[in-house]
Amino acid sequence: MTQFSNALPAGTQVDDYIIDSVLGGGGFSIVYRAHHKDSEQTVVIKEYMPQKLAKRVANNHIASINSIDPDSFNKGKKLFFQEASSLGMLKHPNIVRVITFFPANNTNYMVMEEVKGVNLQSYIRKYEGNLSEKLLRVILPELVSGIRAIHQQKLLHLDIKPGNVHLRAGGIPLLLDFGAVRESHGSRLYDCRVVATAGFAPIEQITDRGYLGPWTDIYAIGATIRSCIEGKAPPPAQERKDNDKMVPAVKAFKDKYSEEFLKIVDWAMEFDPEIRPQSCEQLMEEIAKLPELKEKPKKKPGLFKKLANTLNKKVM
Repeated sequence: MTQFSNALPAGTQVDDYIIDSVLGGGGFSIVYRAHHKDSEQTVVIKEYMPQKLAKRVANNHIASINSIDPDSFNKGKKLFFQEASSLGMLKHPNIVRVITFFPANNTNYMVMEEVKGVNLQSYIRKYEGNLSEKLLRVILPELVSGIRAIHQQKLLHLDIKPGNVHLRAGGIPLLLDFGAVRESHGSRLYDCRVVATAGFAPIEQITDRGYLGPWTDIYAIGATIRSCIEGKAPPPAQERKDNDKMVPAVKAFKDKYSEEFLKIVDWAMEFDPEIRPQSCEQLMEEIAKLPELKEKPKKKPGLFKKLANTLNKKVM
């Protein structure tokens, strides 16, 4: 039984859209490429399909596995609809655009625009990190700008990581997947979360008495940029709490990146939430102060080849 054995088959019509293929998904959803039945417009459709809570039944409907107690399935379905509603309110160049969302097959669907580009996680994997500071200086402020728009709606993303960032031409990031989005109360109120990606979720997101706020998403932004450098996720927050062996970026990567840039990454990833930037505006102010990046002088083309030829002539 494959991970997406419950996926809708190609050719299935859902509302006004025809399913073309499965793109991927996770434990709570399946993502498809599809097209509008009356045009060639291609879209991405996300279907609420929690693999451990539900199954596909007759007529492509989805039913809770536990018919006696379907509360978990129904609660998740409601949260998924809230995610779609939240995204529908957000109009920002760094946030994926939701075209429509609707209920069908006893579940919910979200239709998003399809954008050309590459997933940031796959890009990191391809180059084993080591993304240039020039590129990261494009990604970071754009990413912060998108998250700021979310915070302005009194929401928190709570699942920022490379796998949820899409890179378009020029390195412009697009935020994807708002499955963990929650209302922000604007204060350090108790709010325990189930969704937490190891390495990107800060300590307050994985403890029983965590106080969540903009600073929580800011940690994940810092962790995302650090993974672009290091090629892997930072140590989990619990590991840092018990025995923090994570070397600050200003020491670990000083030979390849500017000190000013690395200080911002370290600040965003401060273990203590009260020491981190408390808002995206605060973080953006520091980003704006970054001095112009000095490019390393490039070697002349063919320099080593010319040198080798000169030596050969001398030997002859």
